[in-house]
Amino acid sequence: MSVRYVLTACLLGALMVGAARPSLAQETKVLRVVPQSDLKILDPIWTTAFVTRNHGYAIYDTLFGVDAEGKVRPQMVGEYSSSTDHMKWSFTLREGLYFHDGKPVTSADVIQSLKRWGERDSLGQRLFAAMESIQAKDDATFEMTLKQPFGLVLEALSKPASVPPFIMPKSVAETPSDKQIDNYIGSGPFIFEVDEYRPGERVVYVKNTKYVPRKEPASGTAGGKVVKVDRMEWVILTDAQTQTNAITNGEVDLIEWVPADQYTALKGNPKIDFANLVPKGSFALHLNHIVPPFNNPKIAQAALMAVNQEALMRAQMVHKELYNTNPSIYPTGSTYNSDKTSFFTGKPQIEKAKELLKEAGYRNEPVVLLYPANFAVLNKFTPVMGALLKQVGFNVDMQSMDWPTLVSRRAMKNLPTQGGWNAFITGWNLPDNINPLFYAPITGNGEKGWFGWTTDEQLENLKAKFLVADTQEERQALADGIQQRVYDAGILAPLGEYKQITAIRKDVIGGIVTSPVGVFWGITKD
Repeated sequence: MSVRYVLTACLLGALMVGAARPSLAQETKVLRVVPQSDLKILDPIWTTAFVTRNHGYAIYDTLFGVDAEGKVRPQMVGEYSSSTDHMKWSFTLREGLYFHDGKPVTSADVIQSLKRWGERDSLGQRLFAAMESIQAKDDATFEMTLKQPFGLVLEALSKPASVPPFIMPKSVAETPSDKQIDNYIGSGPFIFEVDEYRPGERVVYVKNTKYVPRKEPASGTAGGKVVKVDRMEWVILTDAQTQTNAITNGEVDLIEWVPADQYTALKGNPKIDFANLVPKGSFALHLNHIVPPFNNPKIAQAALMAVNQEALMRAQMVHKELYNTNPSIYPTGSTYNSDKTSFFTGKPQIEKAKELLKEAGYRNEPVVLLYPANFAVLNKFTPVMGALLKQVGFNVDMQSMDWPTLVSRRAMKNLPTQGGWNAFITGWNLPDNINPLFYAPITGNGEKGWFGWTTDEQLENLKAKFLVADTQEERQALADGIQQRVYDAGILAPLGEYKQITAIRKDVIGGIVTSPVGVFWGITKD
């Protein structure tokens, strides 16, 4: 056999192998998503921002999940038990749990992750206050012993939102809770590609091929988290029209939250379907209680009296089928929703507010209202709210910024003249405020609490009683009392409820998993 023949045969063989191998574009399924905002904060324990929480669900896992019916289901946990008085709990991790760097998930990782979460989350704080100890029995099993009754152990460990107890490596979870993490190794179904991360442009994840999902079907944040694409790219597009053009042209596959002013155009587009990625949610006005003028509860009450839910929701959501008003802090139709709302009606009480401002001695201090100007799902609210506050007599300073800047700035406790703030508006998902102990902003423990930092001993006492109440009747009465106290202390004002619309490419995207929060496992792309 000649050398020339051998070389020719080798060349032909190489060409045949190359022809048999599909191109990268053919073999790699890439899901391109327009997230509801840019991702600039990467620590899901440090903030309640939706986009950071969704990032957390992609790369981390949780001990328990919540299914579509709201039932708590084991996730990372394989087996668990409690004593008859529920004062001692034992949890054993299921097999096959590994971090993205190949190291096994251990009890030590879980314990340190829960401790860090317990310093940031309001329900986590209460769980650890009730806890005598939490310790590893071995690498897969840990035990929790309580010193006082705590009726929401599983609910806390499965908390789907604001803030979920994501499990991180022990070395990462040792980061002080007031400092953001700088290592993003998780054990979840996606791997975060740090080298490809471009804030303001794109966020990239790849399928964790070594992730072992549960055998149960995906349901909510529970069940098998099966990733059906090879790569997920979050494409950052802040302009609503640009988002619509991109999905129409096939440049992106999914818009997580369709801005209301694009609803009609996309609804009539034959290339687009709507999907229900998450249930309805709500919007609220939040006030800063550690600086003037809202450190005076009467002045805070006057701000709440300025709220005109119908005008605010119509401005932001445009279409009546996309919103409803609701003066309760709890979702419409939920267990604790009630009409016991003290003075708050959701309708403007202009003259009463003016009288209250005068009585409280308001001195015309500027009220810095944070305005996320380029955030299409929120940016119509602020100018309307500013006008309503001016109408009752507030000196409003509306300061424009992007949403990630607002999320960072609301954590600042400085005076407004030194980079702080007085008020801002944000959104919440259904699981955030379905239970008074889940709702992050209704805290009365001062600077340990959520942004706004209200100090209110009466509110904290009501929440403590709710935690140990024996009957539903008692819990309802306490939930009513908590709601009334939220208004009397001027903590926040609900603005109304929204229906979140997700747009997907018709006949291309399927497998959407409806969940209390935005999740991306299960999605298929043809």
